[in-house]
Amino acid sequence: MADVWLAALITATPQEGFELALTLSRRGVRYTQPDTDTLKRLRAEYAESAEGLTAASQVVAINFQTVAAANNYWRA
Repeated sequence: MADVWLAALITATPQEGFELALTLSRRGVRYTQPDTDTLKRLRAEYAESAEGLTAASQVVAINFQTVAAANNYWRA
């Protein structure tokens, strides 16, 4: 198992929550494809792909939805 880097999904603000969602998304890619050279090579392909960018945005949105739910949607 990798080092522990995620202590909680709780954040102080929605902005911090979105940044956490981005981190979760990026980490997910790194866990899925740990080879840095392959990641760099593939990035050029999906960076020019509307479908690839849409899929990446969907992953971020799903992660943000998860963080928002964990934070009770930042409602007091």
